[in-house]
Amino acid sequence: MSIIVEARELTKRYGADTAVDHLDLTLEKGQIIGLLGPNGSGKTTFIKMINGLLTPTSGIILINGEKPGVNSKRITSYLPERCALPDWMRIDDLVKMYCDFFTDFNREKARNMLADLHLDEKKTYKTLSKGNREKVQLILAMAREAELYCLDEPIGGVDPAARDYILRTILQNYNEEAAVLISTHLIQDVESTLDRALFLKEGTLVLNDTVDNIREKRGKSVDALFREVFAC
Repeated sequence: MSIIVEARELTKRYGADTAVDHLDLTLEKGQIIGLLGPNGSGKTTFIKMINGLLTPTSGIILINGEKPGVNSKRITSYLPERCALPDWMRIDDLVKMYCDFFTDFNREKARNMLADLHLDEKKTYKTLSKGNREKVQLILAMAREAELYCLDEPIGGVDPAARDYILRTILQNYNEEAAVLISTHLIQDVESTLDRALFLKEGTLVLNDTVDNIREKRGKSVDALFREVFAC
């Protein structure tokens, strides 16, 4: 497996507050990785630095050996925590927009996923339910043949049935030679999909291990270990 993300002494401060604190880690392709921690632990800040939306205060972040920029955006598919799609657009126009923006976008895959949900491509985005809007965003992100998928809270705020669909979509449609980074605090829901778990606590990496090692060496689930580490 080859390294897709490398962070060295990566730090992001907002005034006197530190969101990410001297983070050192590497992420390899061919894995689904859980970026796990409570709200305010630095998960979104880290993902935004990967995608070039925030500049580190100090340290280095590299995507496929390069600083975030045009080349990294070509190979990174980003699903933000909050909706970033124009709500006045129809679904088919959103698909066309992604085709225009991303050369690795698989239009047929996107349309097949939309058909599975019986979503009318002529509907405008704002007329959809919250759960269906989340699904459309995910479909657009997963229809790319990317080398790195960054999914920020993809199951937050949706019902259990929608969570099941979202996780199934991730498993069935990502490029298996890519890395998938899933940020969430809903550990029990995502644990079965993960190969590796990263625990962030107050911007500091406190665990970086495979799910198999956590279960075999610690004798507990990722969810149980999470509750232990982050107990109040």
